[in-house]
Amino acid sequence: MSEKSDVRSPAVSVIMPVLDEERHLRGAVQAILAQEYDGEMEVVLAIGPSSDRTEEIAAELAGEDPRVHTVPNPAGRTPAALNAAIKASSHPIVVRVDGHGMLSPNYIATAVRLLAETGAQNVGGVMHAEGENDWEHAVAAAMTSKIGVGNAAFHTGGEAGPADTVYLGVFRREALEQQGGYNEEFIRAQDWELNFRIREAGGLIWFSPELRVSYRPRPSMRALARQYKEYGRWRHVVARFHEGSINLRYLAPPTAVCAITLGVVVGAALTPWGFVIPGGYLAAIALGSLPTGKGLPLKARLQIPLALATMHMSWGWGFLTSPKSLAKKVIASRRPAVLSSN
Repeated sequence: MSEKSDVRSPAVSVIMPVLDEERHLRGAVQAILAQEYDGEMEVVLAIGPSSDRTEEIAAELAGEDPRVHTVPNPAGRTPAALNAAIKASSHPIVVRVDGHGMLSPNYIATAVRLLAETGAQNVGGVMHAEGENDWEHAVAAAMTSKIGVGNAAFHTGGEAGPADTVYLGVFRREALEQQGGYNEEFIRAQDWELNFRIREAGGLIWFSPELRVSYRPRPSMRALARQYKEYGRWRHVVARFHEGSINLRYLAPPTAVCAITLGVVVGAALTPWGFVIPGGYLAAIALGSLPTGKGLPLKARLQIPLALATMHMSWGWGFLTSPKSLAKKVIASRRPAVLSSN
């Protein structure tokens, strides 16, 4: 028994891309440092050119705990930050965390156990959106409902098993180094692209609802619209990058944008019957928000349809307006999956 108790868990490197995270950075790092994990840990913050107190807070955190280090990310882009942090870290397990994500207390220990049990190269879990005011509560409810995001397991939960991609991810360093890290041309969807290469090389990506990260939604409708427009824009890039990766869930928002636009035009120019389409959509999200908002304050429940419409329309518009030139640039940077030499 004594020999077994002396065996420590493998050392982990936690990497975090950070840009304009004054509001949540300290809490996110404290949730990492408070992990119930008996292995060695380092935390590497890749700091982009922020317009708030992010850099000052990061410096304070590094001064308060020797496990925390910072590296610059002058480009300010997420994949560049991740690669810089990976390069500056050293441990065999690499845990990706965002500056507005809060790890559950046993997240790292559970992820390391799942890596060992499944043989996966990357494991991830549920992106559990949690708000701090009425608007954020509404967005969180929308983000964790099937009417908001379809059947995406890392939003709505589901059974453990192989997955195409996962939220954030806990990787074996060998898998990251084998694939050369993140493709920095993917300003968004870089997780999907890296996981695609890992899978193409024969690696396993594993989803488990045991893993849970609390996520803080965007604080305004404008910020949420910008976020989801970028999601849609880059999901179309992914579709062009990898034919066959699209499905009905991804086509629903652009189809809704086209149908509603057509309905408004027909209703205004030809017949009021055209307004049945946008009216039906509004009725659907209003009814769909009722079970989603159960238990929330009235003001938050009333804002759920607005959050849903913002997410759907912004994602759909981003998908429809994503330029082919962007996809061509990304495709030109395509990195073939690197097969293991073992």
